Amino acid sequence: MTHPNWDQVKKDHVVRAMKEYDRLGAESFFATHGFAPTTTYSLVWNKNQYPPKAILGTAYEFATGQRLASPDFEGGRSGAVKVLGELGFDVEHR
Repeated sequence: MTHPNWDQVKKDHVVRAMKEYDRLGAESFFATHGFAPTTTYSLVWNKNQYPPKAILGTAYEFATGQRLASPDFEGGRSGAVKVLGELGFDVEHR
């Protein structure tokens, strides 16, 4: 497992990923960026819910130009949820 450098990911990369999710819709977003729907947590923003791991992975791709696969990083409390929380986003347990 690689350990992505999340320092490069800023709040606007995450917002851009959520806007892309809204624009493409869930199925196309997952097909385009290579992630699956979330089961445990939801990233809540502007009253909408997003899959935290897929959004963070896509934000990382926007920030660095490098694509992550789902197994490349943790999605849960110690992974995507923590990183998104540190960036000021609200992630809720489903």
